[in-house]
Amino acid sequence: MSQEWQAICKIDDIPVLGARVVVRSVKPDVAIFRNSQNKIFALLDKCPHKGGPLSQGIVFGEKVACPLHNWNIELPTGCAVSPDEGCTQKFSLKVEQELVYLDAAELRTLALDAS
Repeated sequence: MSQEWQAICKIDDIPVLGARVVVRSVKPDVAIFRNSQNKIFALLDKCPHKGGPLSQGIVFGEKVACPLHNWNIELPTGCAVSPDEGCTQKFSLKVEQELVYLDAAELRTLALDAS
């Protein structure tokens, strides 16, 4: 982790039980999720199964259901819930004074062109 933090949005900009997409110049984008306890998570916006947009999935507890095939992905780890297998990239984040920050180096380098 570079500890070079980039402010992305306010917590209230992320819908409860939903996501906000962080657009990157090289795909895939990053999805920032907010659950009902106001916990914030950041994952690559790509299901490990068939590449579905996780940002369009349903958030419940600390999981998101992929909108394509209903795979459940754990928000803290990015890994599929058994019996499904596979993980999507997770991103470091921090929340300070109601602002959500992502690691700028990770945004520039992690999972670029992950087809």
